This record gives sequence, C-alpha cells and structure tokens, in this order.
Amino acid sequence: MIHAHAHNTTNVPSAVFPRVDVNPDAAAASRARQAADPDSNVGGIAVDRLRSVIERVERLEEERSALAGDIKDIFSEAKSAGFDVATIKSIIRLRKKEPNEIEEQETLLDVYRHALGM
Repeated sequence: MIHAHAHNTTNVPSAVFPRVDVNPDAAAASRARQAADPDSNVGGIAVDRLRSVIERVERLEEERSALAGDIKDIFSEAKSAGFDVATIKSIIRLRKKEPNEIEEQETLLDVYRHALGM
C-alpha cells in the first residue's frame, strides 16, 4: 500500500530544494530525452535503474507478505489438528542451527535450570 504525504518544505533551505521555474517546453524535452535514453540520469541518478530497484523490492515485499499469510494458515491448520504451534516453531528454529549449537544451548539450559533449582 502506498501512502501519499504532503511535506512542508517552507523551512527547508533552498540548497536542498532550490526554487526552479519550470518551462513546459523544457520539461517535455526532458521527458523525451529520458524516454529515448534508457540510462538517463537526473541529478547524477540513473532513473531507470533506480525505478527497477524500487519495483523489484516492492514485488519481493508483496511476495513476502503472501508467504507470511500462507505460513500463518499452516500454523492454524496444525493447531486445529491438535499440534502445539509454539513447539513446532521451536523445532523449526532448532532445525536451522548446527548440531553443536543445539547441544551448547541445551547444556546452558540445563545449567540454568539446575542453578534455579528446577
């Protein structure tokens, strides 16, 4: 979802946003140059490359959101089948670790439990 926000630039120094008088003919010529040159630059920025990067990230964020919804659905399915979701999540975290990391973590857990009299 894209939100448009109005920005107050009245207190912004002119070095940041210099006042520019826009000539409609110059603007049209600039758009024509940008359309003709796929690697066109504006202020030293490759516009098409920048747009491509932003659009790729936006697509991946949409995919990530869809995947998160799918994962949530799977956990709901597991819960309705009688599985403990917290335990499943713990197992998933453990499967991402190396065996020696798991052993070290379990050893520390035992030491801490013993220290607390558990």
